[in-house]
Amino acid sequence: MTTVTGVAPEIEDLARARSARLAAAGAAWNERIAANPATAVIHPAASGTAEGGVATRIRAGGHEFVVDEPAGLGGENTGANPVEYALGALIGCHVVVYRLYAEALGIRIDSITAEADGDLDVRKLFGLNEDGRPGFDQIRINVSITGPETEERYRELKAAVDEHCPVLDLFQNPTPVHTALSVG
Repeated sequence: MTTVTGVAPEIEDLARARSARLAAAGAAWNERIAANPATAVIHPAASGTAEGGVATRIRAGGHEFVVDEPAGLGGENTGANPVEYALGALIGCHVVVYRLYAEALGIRIDSITAEADGDLDVRKLFGLNEDGRPGFDQIRINVSITGPETEERYRELKAAVDEHCPVLDLFQNPTPVHTALSVG
């Protein structure tokens, strides 16, 4: 990791600690997969229980959060709505993968922020028109990075992120989803 110069010592300490965590995690995964390639496939999971008007309490990875809708969509606005969480997942995954690949490529990032928004026509959702999609027609994500590297190096980093971001892949490529219903 390159030394962060000209910044407050606590920020430099944070950057060093993050670098050490990323290096340790990468080394641990490499060793684990080398010893047993089957461990490369992970199985993230989540569960949810309806509560209130249209809200759902989600449990995932030892955490809980509420998904809801604003009043205009029948909710009580106790949490972000599902598509806002999807955009948040896209942003969060981008930031993680930017940091991961910045470390791997030796590219320093002083700060990173991201914003995402999309276009979603609700007519299919509400059964007003069966044409089109019920989901996003388009999503835009804008990542802003500061640091001492050249624009070319940051573009190299963006290419690595675009190639390796799991949530971006979910949005860009069809993923088989098998649904089941249990009654009783």
